[in-house]
Amino acid sequence: MCGIFGIIDLKSRRAVPASVLKRAADAMHHRGPDEEGYLQRPGFGFASRRLSIVGLADGRQPMFNEDKTVSVVFNGEIYDQNDWRYDLKNRGHRLTTHCDTEILPHMWEEYAQDMFAKLNGQFALAMFDERKQTFILARDRFGICPLYWTRTTRFGADWLIFGSEIKTLLATGLIDPKPDRRGIDAVFNFLAVAGPFSCFEGINILPPGKFLTIARGRSGEDAKISEHTYWSMDFPDKGMETRGGNEKVLVDELESTLYAAVQRRLRADVPVASYLSGGVDSSTVVAMARDILGAAPTTFTSKIRDPKLDETEQAAIISKHLEADPYVVPCGSEEIVANYQRLLVATEAPVTDTSCTALMLLAGEVRNKGFKVALTGEGSDEWLAGYPWYKINRMLEGLGAISGGTLDAAVRKRFFTWLGCNKDAVAYLERCVGSAGGPHAFQRFYDLLGASRFRFYSPGMLAGLSGHDPYADFEPDLERARSWHPVNRAIYWAGRIHLPGQLLSLKGDRIAMSQSVEMRYPFLDNNVFDLLAGIDPNLKLKGLREKYLLRRVAERWLPKSVAWRPKGMFRAPLDGFFLQQRLPYVDELLSEESLKKTGYFDPKAVATWRTKYRELSPRFYQRSSMELGLVAVLATQLWHHTFIDSSLANLPDWRGLSGFDREYRDLGFAEAMPESAAAADYA
Repeated sequence: MCGIFGIIDLKSRRAVPASVLKRAADAMHHRGPDEEGYLQRPGFGFASRRLSIVGLADGRQPMFNEDKTVSVVFNGEIYDQNDWRYDLKNRGHRLTTHCDTEILPHMWEEYAQDMFAKLNGQFALAMFDERKQTFILARDRFGICPLYWTRTTRFGADWLIFGSEIKTLLATGLIDPKPDRRGIDAVFNFLAVAGPFSCFEGINILPPGKFLTIARGRSGEDAKISEHTYWSMDFPDKGMETRGGNEKVLVDELESTLYAAVQRRLRADVPVASYLSGGVDSSTVVAMARDILGAAPTTFTSKIRDPKLDETEQAAIISKHLEADPYVVPCGSEEIVANYQRLLVATEAPVTDTSCTALMLLAGEVRNKGFKVALTGEGSDEWLAGYPWYKINRMLEGLGAISGGTLDAAVRKRFFTWLGCNKDAVAYLERCVGSAGGPHAFQRFYDLLGASRFRFYSPGMLAGLSGHDPYADFEPDLERARSWHPVNRAIYWAGRIHLPGQLLSLKGDRIAMSQSVEMRYPFLDNNVFDLLAGIDPNLKLKGLREKYLLRRVAERWLPKSVAWRPKGMFRAPLDGFFLQQRLPYVDELLSEESLKKTGYFDPKAVATWRTKYRELSPRFYQRSSMELGLVAVLATQLWHHTFIDSSLANLPDWRGLSGFDREYRDLGFAEAMPESAAAADYA
């Protein structure tokens, strides 16, 4: 994994100051502490930071084709690069390094935009084709690697800027950070920001499975920017799934496909470790890795300091069974409070899930023990209906089938009453069902979050979001969605929202790479998804048994007690300790003055519910919804303080926490050209 950055003058061919490229690269030093690389050409500049994992001695970026007319900077891994090397050499291309980055400019020459659908890997990349005068930005199909971009006019130019992190864009000094209320609203709808916008006004998230082309005209002409889809998630129509029937054949097929995916992700020129939670997903990955390597990889487990949430005992059983060398990293409220703002600096978005902090500390220990790469089991719960709300939804579907829909509707209405929803909240949540193409399991979970919008938002925030449909932002094909089995419809939304927005960002790339660690995901292999997408949903969720087919595979590799162990959600304690402790910065962020400054929330409602929260312990659902909502308020206020306005509390901002304590005028464009002379210097 690496970090990439670029800046393009969309209308002219003005030089980009080297100091700007250097400052942007420095802002993502953690993504690639091993090496840096730069490319300056008339009208644009690229920068990269490299975490060297494959081709250690000859992988410096940017890389080029033979005549250097195609240049590329790349973040990620191409797991089938050896197959493509063979293909490209047979087509007459000359490859001189051992690094997967090198195949990309040659693949562009051969396959152009069709290349992206052919790649099996995790990636975000930028290329420039000099002959076509076209830039290409692309992101992998599941959103493992991040890519942000924006457009701004400063110093008399029209700039397009992109990077692996928002901090790299801010470090240029060309962007004044402002909030995008749609991004904040996504936190209250989905617990995460999955795009296509971020929490920063004008800063876009390139969606998974998409690529952007920027075609330059002659100097002085506007560039043409267009977004394209090269891959989108799809499933067979309900009842038309092609893989059903003989379970043993399917178990064999899933086992061999997953085994090959693990094998691909063990290819590296450095040792590969693995996360181990004790659940069936990561345990199966470690067991297969042990078979491939001949010895179990070093494993890392997070120990939550709560007996109800601590999974280390289960992980120890697996470690002993597989003869693994385990490291255990403890995390409790003390560590979470101490690292909470640092977590938000890494993620650049409000975070309400405290287990993200535990995983950030876990990644730090991976790096401290000398590893750069770790396998993880993320993706299994998404593709195989592994979350408890799938079971809840199935039971409610049964009620609906028996009663013609009346019992399901009655239960849903009662649920809204438990959450304390007013009529506007109920209308909004019901409208979201239609926007999603019909009810789905994740909707039940998102209801807990969506209820807090109307509980905490200020009148101005609600008015500003009036008519905004959070599901429509993903541009779903609702006709297709309605044709799928309800389990697959929920899997689709898990793959569009929960996976890229929460697991691969807040729990994945952003926190792992803040510690200079690359995560690899066997369950997100192209072939694994393609296989599971076509399987009868009743083999994913069989009755009320989640991940049924995977458990059939796992019992071949693990003790049956592990293979059939009930799903345990990895999380730290719900975040009420932020509300119960008298932390000075919490009181400052939630003060009437600070809440009025940001304008997102109603100060009276926040104060009222902070008091009521302590009285809700018997009513689990309302307490959970309230707790999620209150911590989302706190997280949003802290994010605003950290990136937008550092006057809300006695805390540093992102520059102070990242080492960027000087304004951009000291190191950015102003170093190369005073603002008064900008136009002349850029002419």
